[in-house]
Amino acid sequence: RRHVRGDEVEFDRDVVCHPGAVVILAIDQHGRAGLLRQYRATFDTINWELPAGTCDVKDEVPLRTAQRELEEELGVVSSEWKLLHVTQISPGWTNQITWLFQADNVRSTNPAPVGPEEENMERHWLTKKQARDLLSSGTALETTLTIALLHFTGDVNSHS
Repeated sequence: RRHVRGDEVEFDRDVVCHPGAVVILAIDQHGRAGLLRQYRATFDTINWELPAGTCDVKDEVPLRTAQRELEEELGVVSSEWKLLHVTQISPGWTNQITWLFQADNVRSTNPAPVGPEEENMERHWLTKKQARDLLSSGTALETTLTIALLHFTGDVNSHS
């Protein structure tokens, strides 16, 4: 809870503190984007998502977190990384910052899922046409997935 004092007003706000997160747009040698289908209890649905994770390892920089999460969840690695965007997910209630990275020319390793959701998630590789179809399907998509797919399809450029 945060107490805010202005010139002539005082009020309280609930604020969720978050250590930050990373999201990864992984592109393989065929130009396809790696996505996950993962159960989310919050909505009780199976959602389309990108590999992602919380920055919860002490002193680990966001890029290293992204590299670790990409290998754990999608089972691929890359030596070609770039930062696409840094976002405030929902500044009205949380201080979460999310770093959206792109990993190019990914190559297979072995996924190392953690927890029941990750153990049961599906891995998919989408073409640009399939990504456009998903964007226009009317399905509610997570915000960073939408940003990443718009970037992937060429419908928006990076501004970082």
